[in-house]
Formats: sequence, structure tokens, C-alpha cells
Amino acid sequence: METLELMLVNREFWAGKRVLLTGHTGFKGSWLALWLTQLGAHVTGVGLEPDTTPNLFGQLELVKRLDQHHIADIRDAKALAEIAKACQPQVVFHLAAQPLVRRSYRDPLGTWATNVMGSLHLLEALKPLQHPCAVVMVTTDKVYENKEWLYGYRENDRLGGHDPYSASKAAAELAIASWRSSFCGTDAHQTPYLAIATARAGNVIGGGDWAADRIVPDAMRALAAAEPISVRNPAATRPWQHVLEPLGGYLRLAEALATDPDPPCEAFNFGPHLESNRPVSELIATMLSHWPGEWVDQSDPNAPHEAGLLHLQIDKAHHRLGWQPRWDYATTIARTVGWYRAVHEGATALECCLSDLHAYQAPPSS
Repeated sequence: METLELMLVNREFWAGKRVLLTGHTGFKGSWLALWLTQLGAHVTGVGLEPDTTPNLFGQLELVKRLDQHHIADIRDAKALAEIAKACQPQVVFHLAAQPLVRRSYRDPLGTWATNVMGSLHLLEALKPLQHPCAVVMVTTDKVYENKEWLYGYRENDRLGGHDPYSASKAAAELAIASWRSSFCGTDAHQTPYLAIATARAGNVIGGGDWAADRIVPDAMRALAAAEPISVRNPAATRPWQHVLEPLGGYLRLAEALATDPDPPCEAFNFGPHLESNRPVSELIATMLSHWPGEWVDQSDPNAPHEAGLLHLQIDKAHHRLGWQPRWDYATTIARTVGWYRAVHEGATALECCLSDLHAYQAPPSS
């Protein structure tokens, strides 16, 4: 599939589709669950209990919107197999993960078990399916061996990972590619029905993220409490993108896996345009222009290692999928801070999420 035309999500494709979504109780998973149900898909979710209060899953009352809601750990292969068998999915989005760098230092083995073996458990659970199924396995932009260079990473760059989280996701990429090469095909030990791709994105922001050790929710909590924002790594540069950007990419990738004559069973980067790569200090300054407050530099030279410079090349997703970011840096920050401030002032999370979804999917003005 070669196109330069920006393609939006195909609502007709999603209407009535059986979708299995892992990690549906998390920040990105909750947004994707809402979007899928708005598109008319029948969603089965499997994930852990939300680990923050508040949490977007609860704020959106997604239990009422899903076809099936399962609390299960993807390290439990038997439970995952039973859920997949009952769901009989036509599309799978694998978002369940241990997603935090600093937590991975405290629990490296749990991080590896979840991010590597959990991914393989899911693929094994899907292998018995007897109908076509598009599978989008989500990893991270941190799978690359980070050389702290000025260039964006391409999908064929060397994988690596300094910290346990990044390394576990790079290992997941290798494990998924190996499983696909070994078990997708027409031989007796293979399945002809699964079209599997990986999606790499990171540092998504947007309303409804309440996790610890993330700069935006940390900042929003501080502003809501009229306290200064504590910033531990102000010089680090990140590719800030709204959560809807990669989710839109995942949806387009799944559509391509399901409908293209030559499905793109490969890795894809989903990141913002280059202008959205900004240091944390500039992100804070932009947020404070929408919700006034103060910040303090809490840099710790003895803190665990975190990447300082990282961004992605996204040409492949543009040419193969017709995908590209829709919101620039200014819009991304304005919509994100606006969500938290509106909820703080009494709006519901559902109202704010639906407003963002509507704005994001609106046809571009001519």
C-alpha cells in the first residue's frame, strides 16, 4: 500500500468488529476502549485493576460500555487463552505492560515477565483461531539503542535498552518477530490467520493520565493543589504527542493488517512532527501558560538513568498507512491542560474525552 493521502479511521470497518484489547484499564487503553466503542466495535478488555485514584477507566465508566471486562494478569497464560477463546477476536490490540522506567528498576523481573512473556502468552492464546485476525502489539519508542544523537530513529535501527523497561520492550520486539517468523504461515505447526505488527510510540500525553512519575500528571496534580511543580529532568528532550495520535495510528495499522492484500506485518513508529520535540523545561513553561503556577528544578545526579534525547522518524507510517500527526505541539498542550483544568473545575471526564475525540476526528479545514 503506497499513498501520500492522509487517511482517517474507517468507521465502517470497525462497526461490529470483535476486538480484544489488553491493558484496557490503563491510560492509553481507556482512551482506545472509548474510541473503539464510539466506532461501534464490540470490545473485550483484559487488564489489571487500575492502580491510581482517580483513574480514567473509572472516570469514563467503561465497564458499562464494554462487551466483556476481565481483570486478569497477562502473565497468566491459561486465563489469557480462555479469554481469547471466548472472545474470538477479529482484531487485537496489545497494550498491557509494565510501562514505567523507574518502577522497572524496583521490579526488573516483574517487568520482564510482563512485557516479554506476557506478549508471548497472548500470541499463543491467539494461535488456535480459525479466522483472520489483525494483531497490533504495542511496544515503545525506547526499544532503540539510544545513542543520544540528533537524528530520529527508524524502524530498522538497532534495538537496545539501558534500563530494565526499555530492554524488556526491545526483547519483546525480538520475541514477537521470532514468533511471527516461526508460527505464522501454512506449515503444519503454523497458523495462516494471524497478521501481526508492532507499534512503537512513547511519551504520550493527554487528559486522564494519573500515573506517578510522569511529568504531565505530576504537574497537573501540583497545579490543582496550588503547589509548585517538581521537575526531576528539565533538560531531557522528548517527542510530546497527544495520546490520540498513536491510537489513531494503531487503528490504521489494524485496518491495513486486516484489509491489505500484502499486510504490513512489520514494525511502525508513531511519533509527532519534529517541532514537537521539546525539552521538559519548555513543556512546563507551555503548560503554565494555560494554567498559571510555578515549578522547581529537582534534578538528582544520583537518580536512575533515563534517556536524555529521543525522537522517531515516522516516514514509514505516512507512506505505508497514510498516517501522520494531526495536532501540533501547541494544540497538544492546550488540549491536554484544558482537559485537566476543565475536570478540576467540574466537567466530567467523559465530556472532555468526547470533546477531544470529536476535535481530533474533524476533517481538516481547507
